[in-house]
Amino acid sequence: MAEADQLYDEAHKLKEAGDLEGAVSGWKSILDAHPDHAITHQALAVYLQKLGQNDEAIKHALKVTELIPNDPFSYTQLSVIYQRCGKIQEAEDAMEKSRQIQHSS
Repeated sequence: MAEADQLYDEAHKLKEAGDLEGAVSGWKSILDAHPDHAITHQALAVYLQKLGQNDEAIKHALKVTELIPNDPFSYTQLSVIYQRCGKIQEAEDAMEKSRQIQHSS
């Protein structure tokens, strides 16, 4: 996973330099070799939504909840992505799941 983390950091630097499309492309390429790299899915969820690619953003946010099912933040992020994509009921359901995980910990 060290390779995936290094590639992630390189894509993040592109994002920081203002090249959001380049960063997204870099993150997508990571998933070719490391399809379960959760932090990459998290980044893609956020930045694909910012680029207006809502269905893809939701897909990546959902993948994070599959990869890290007991992490309340993964459901909080899913909720935010749903909300920004105009899917309010789905956002509320994801936030409720986050609360359930927090209370069971």
